[in-house]
Amino acid sequence: MSGSGQGGDGAAVETRHGSGRVGLGPFLLLGFAAGFIAVLVFHQGMIWLLHAAGLLPNPPFPLRPVPPLGVPQVYSSAFWGGVWGVAIAAILRARPGWNPVLVGLLVGAIGCVLVAFTVVPALRGQPLMGGWDVNRWWRSIVINGAYGLGTGLLLLPFRRRHGTS
Repeated sequence: MSGSGQGGDGAAVETRHGSGRVGLGPFLLLGFAAGFIAVLVFHQGMIWLLHAAGLLPNPPFPLRPVPPLGVPQVYSSAFWGGVWGVAIAAILRARPGWNPVLVGLLVGAIGCVLVAFTVVPALRGQPLMGGWDVNRWWRSIVINGAYGLGTGLLLLPFRRRHGTS
């Protein structure tokens, strides 16, 4: 027989043989996987669309090695997408009622862009805020927004299935 109860965070918890809420570690791992995949599908897909439309000079899936490890750029981006996916999953874990697609979109379009235009260039000794180039701004918002949207979409079924809504 399976008993149910309320977890400390108010979520339903199955005490035995149930499909209760996913533990924190596995949910964050799902966030990493969703973010990694979202870069390869949604982020690079948007780059492909913008490139095909003549709005972006760079093609998708760049294989240029990036320092310090010489990993192809697309895999480096996918790794960092996974890290951002963990952040998105952590937000969703802390706020289970929030919509994963909206959270992902906002983290991608705002959080990723602000970090890319402040923290990253500061570490590299480059101009902050994308040099205030409007074209860099809108493209970054669209591309990273697509990434975040994709991450949220990929996390959506796990949220519903495991009672994190």
